[in-house]
Amino acid sequence: MSGARLTAARRGTWLTADRIRTYGLTLIGFYVLVFVVVFATAHGNLDLTGKPIGTDFSQVWVAGRSVLAGHPEAPFDPRRHELAQHLFFGASDSFYGWHYPPYFLAVAAAAALMPYLPALVLWQASTLAFYLLVMQRILPGRLALIGAASFPAVYVNLGHGHNGFLSAGLMGSALLNLERRPYLAGALFALVAYKPQFGVVVPVALLAGRYWRAIGGAVVMLAAMTAASVAAFGVGSWLAFRQSLAFTRSVVLEQGNTGWEKIQSVFAALRMWGASIPAAYAGQMLVSVCVIAALALMWHRRCDWRLKGAALLAGSLLTTPYCLDYDMMLLGPALALLVAYGLERGFRRWEITCLAAIWLSPLLARLVAQHVLLPLGLCAILTLFALSLPRRHAPH
Repeated sequence: MSGARLTAARRGTWLTADRIRTYGLTLIGFYVLVFVVVFATAHGNLDLTGKPIGTDFSQVWVAGRSVLAGHPEAPFDPRRHELAQHLFFGASDSFYGWHYPPYFLAVAAAAALMPYLPALVLWQASTLAFYLLVMQRILPGRLALIGAASFPAVYVNLGHGHNGFLSAGLMGSALLNLERRPYLAGALFALVAYKPQFGVVVPVALLAGRYWRAIGGAVVMLAAMTAASVAAFGVGSWLAFRQSLAFTRSVVLEQGNTGWEKIQSVFAALRMWGASIPAAYAGQMLVSVCVIAALALMWHRRCDWRLKGAALLAGSLLTTPYCLDYDMMLLGPALALLVAYGLERGFRRWEITCLAAIWLSPLLARLVAQHVLLPLGLCAILTLFALSLPRRHAPH
């Protein structure tokens, strides 16, 4: 690399507005083209490979059908859920498991009121719009909107029909409302309980920051959600959820049936490299404890809310052994928060280039891990967490 290019990379001057616009619109065009081809070559609800369009969303829709049929406990039984999927989508080797608590059955039931493809399109369009709206509040402007829409995790999430837009939107909106509307912020944090693995760091941060009203809002919302789920789906759904956790832990996570290259966690990286299950859990625990301690200290002290928010979002991914590449949608608002902070306070050396590499990482994470056993996604999340820590020197 020449001296001029090295300097540009260090200062971040290579990333001009024109390049952001060109690269972003090119990627958006690529995403649109891919999905046009997928739908154009589809056979009913199945793509050219015989898998349901929107893969993981298929099991959400099927779970909703079970709820509407009066069997809300059925999705938690892998065998029954698999048979139901084969009934609607045809027999295949693919199985998409239900690993959510009963809260998410309400969303599944609402989706199942519509035919599959309209439900998929509505789900993705509405949650994508929510995510983009939150991103515009964090970092306004057309250029930022292009960056948010072209973020590669968006493409990954659309391909899987997943809920990353909802998670990113809820977490980002909670952070935006934390100071002025703490009760609302707490309620928004509580709604993320449909993916409880990401909630480990939230109570730590709120307690350390003494956000008592937000904690109160979260407790009330969580209690209301739980009561509503019991009233709608019965206590049996919660008992079934509890029984299903052993399958999720053993088959989906520990045995690696999901694929180590898809899971972006310390646990998965160590297992991919041949570590035993106890060793992988020990490594995950060590990193989680360090992240939680750093977050608690950061949220306890006076620190810019954008740095605290970015650290919380990255920490949510780092403290669970089970997060996939589409869950890297949480890095969207985290990146926006760091860029907003940098535009106001200045960027450090290499920071812009690092942020650009993190932004690109969801597109390559699975491929790189699969072929060279490098957990690129995990490296990106760790780097973002490090960049979120309080600044101790002036930018260069």
